[in-house]
Amino acid sequence: MRLTPSDFHERALMRRHIRRVGSRAALGLAAAAALTCGFGAAAPALAADDAPLTVAITGESRVDLSLTGDNGEPSEPQVTLRLAAPGSDEPGDDGVVPVVHHGDYKIKIDASGLKGVAAVKLPCAADGPTAECSGDEINAGSDYNRLGGIRLDVDSESAAGDFGSIKVTGEGEGVTFTPLTIDVLVGGPEFKNRELSEPKGFEAGDVYDAPVGFRNAGSMAADGAVLRFHGSRGLSFLDSYGNCAYKKTTDGPLLQQGIDAICTVPGTFDAGKAYTVAEPLKVRTADFALFDIFNYGFSAVSPAKAKSLLASDGYTPGTGGSLTLKELPGASAADYTRYAELDLPTSNTYDLVLTGDSAEGKAGDTVRTEIGFRNDGPGWISALRSGGEPIAFTVTVPKGAKVTKAPDRCNYTTIAEGVKGYLCWVSTPLLEDAKLTFPFELRIDKVVKNAKGKVALPTWDNPAEPEQSNNTAWIVLNGTDEGQSAGGSTGGSSASPSPSASATDSSGSSGTSGNSGSSGGSSGSEGSGGGLALTGAGGVLLVGGVAVLVLGLGAVAVVVTRRRAA
Repeated sequence: MRLTPSDFHERALMRRHIRRVGSRAALGLAAAAALTCGFGAAAPALAADDAPLTVAITGESRVDLSLTGDNGEPSEPQVTLRLAAPGSDEPGDDGVVPVVHHGDYKIKIDASGLKGVAAVKLPCAADGPTAECSGDEINAGSDYNRLGGIRLDVDSESAAGDFGSIKVTGEGEGVTFTPLTIDVLVGGPEFKNRELSEPKGFEAGDVYDAPVGFRNAGSMAADGAVLRFHGSRGLSFLDSYGNCAYKKTTDGPLLQQGIDAICTVPGTFDAGKAYTVAEPLKVRTADFALFDIFNYGFSAVSPAKAKSLLASDGYTPGTGGSLTLKELPGASAADYTRYAELDLPTSNTYDLVLTGDSAEGKAGDTVRTEIGFRNDGPGWISALRSGGEPIAFTVTVPKGAKVTKAPDRCNYTTIAEGVKGYLCWVSTPLLEDAKLTFPFELRIDKVVKNAKGKVALPTWDNPAEPEQSNNTAWIVLNGTDEGQSAGGSTGGSSASPSPSASATDSSGSSGTSGNSGSSGGSSGSEGSGGGLALTGAGGVLLVGGVAVLVLGLGAVAVVVTRRRAA
């Protein structure tokens, strides 16, 4: 079946899945289906006597196939079929998700409507363009009711404007299935986003005029566009557009804090043409911003469809004028990509500081010393690309002493060839004013005057931390007048140790934001605990052959774990 552009716009049942660019998830289709059917999130709403249980068949209701071949990984399905039953996916007190239906059922998948439109690979017992999935139990919710995936691809017969549907129905005694129709369009609107680059000389505190836009690389015009954009914790947006809605997240894990926005832009956006915002999207960077992430993406989604999601997703409408788009003549296709994002700024710095401690005691005494770890800023360590890569520093024990209690996040191990000590971990992200303490309790077995244990971060060429002279400190026991400097805090400790205090950041939170080093007590006697294989040379620590401290240069030697949602 071949459609004209006008036919395409008139099809009220054609709904495009909203693709989210960035770190936040859109409203789940399974959850939306459950809400549509009136399903609550409490205990399973079992059917009344003799009344059949209503179960929704869920999955993507719309798949657009590109003629350029950009249809995702060949092994990954575009549609995941599930059954959404009344009740919650969460296990009960017994750890079991309840079964809300016992009895045989069949789910039939009919893709014969895609003949001449697209190639399809079906799950379960497939026979040509049809398949049948069967079962005898249905759990509450949808997580445990996965049927399988459907993979779609263009073939030699596919042409721009081809359209077809997959029908998914079900039957079973005592259960009624809400059917699912999956619309498939070939060569429809396909938006590529304009690439971004950091301006020369851009610094923390500056405002970035983001020239966001898109090019319709598809074969058909789009009726309306939706823009989603996100800024991490160190970014904000100066304008509040009336056709946009915003959601600011200021609590929970630091990796997830920031601002999200969704904008609906009406109009016709022709195939092969590029469009840009009438005025740049102004992105302000905070004084502490460093490698924060700004990303955005346009989708060829009906604005009316997008607006329906906002009411249930915690967004607040903007208050100013409308964000508008204009055509950008002469745009090069090479300047547009599927994903558009930028680190802002890349030139800020931070200053990690270690402070030591000193104590005095007689042979047999147990003393308490506290190592201090703080960030003097001005930048925070976002670690957004690495998903929270930790920072490590090492601690050696002064001669004549033995650690009887070490912080939870300090492990006894080999820290250099022939040298034993402790490897301590600090979680990231790390706030721009974070202050942590790592208390060690030591038993003085033999009094050694001016006994020192070195506390050190690895030394490396890191433009984000130009000041590294304060990355070393000392634990000093029974120091002499000439050499008892601990390289920082020098407050003496009594022979009777006080209880260990939890490491806290400058706001007083303890470990909840992923930026504190735990300092709860654990057995730290030599030869026990930890066991991390660690060797090093030249001041660079290695764990499993990978540098421990890999922060400050964006995505240097780290795995991007929160890259992009498909």
